[in-house]
Amino acid sequence: MRNLPFGGGDYPARMDGLRFAFGTLTVFPARITRWDRDAARAGMLCAPVAGLTVGLSAAALGGAFLLLGSGPLLAAVAATAVPAVLTRGLHLDGLADTADGLGSAKPAEDALRIMKQSDIGPFGVIALVLVLLAQVAALHRLYEQSWAHGTVAVALAATIARLALTHASRHGVPAARPEGLGAIVAETVPVRSATLVTALVLTACAGVGLLSSPYDAVRDVLAAGAALCVAALLLRRCVRRFGGVTGDVFGAVEETAATTALVALTLG
Repeated sequence: MRNLPFGGGDYPARMDGLRFAFGTLTVFPARITRWDRDAARAGMLCAPVAGLTVGLSAAALGGAFLLLGSGPLLAAVAATAVPAVLTRGLHLDGLADTADGLGSAKPAEDALRIMKQSDIGPFGVIALVLVLLAQVAALHRLYEQSWAHGTVAVALAATIARLALTHASRHGVPAARPEGLGAIVAETVPVRSATLVTALVLTACAGVGLLSSPYDAVRDVLAAGAALCVAALLLRRCVRRFGGVTGDVFGAVEETAATTALVALTLG
């Protein structure tokens, strides 16, 4: 039962997982009652649920701006701002720190020390600017198409971005440091469980897309797959470069997946 998603039929385990996911990945009030690797495993399997909640919140604000006549650009900016607020900007900060670490061309130990510093270097600034511009530009295009396209895109990107964290926590992906969030969640998720959760999320993406058309269903699944692939490439690079994952790497993986999903949804 321990290898099944969300703890199988164990209700307390599922609740511990949801508390862990919302308590570590969002600002929503969630009292973490357990801080151990079993709770971390369940939490990372529940990460897409936290992502969907963030995505729906962002979609609600973006839709409200459109309803008030702001136009697609301001709606895109509003929808992009919500995930940053609901995560205290930690994922964006992780993206910047990881970019600085990767761009430093220093040994792993020195790169990890650079990532722990509070300031942001040139690589981090460039990464933040490009990612936020790409997210706003993609959402602007999608909101121009229709409110529905923008809404689905925001929710899908946030969900897939957290699913990428599930894969970043799977067996075989070690922690780069003995402390921090990366250490507590690293190698907690069995590959089989991550695969089952991925199948559930992709099926849900296809189902939502089918409400519009078969083409939208295919596009949504392909966009989700592209996001997971690009995030996996970044994860692989970070593991080779730093010797494992850190909380900053998790933030970079999440933002990369979200951005890739949004951009992919604008294509075709």
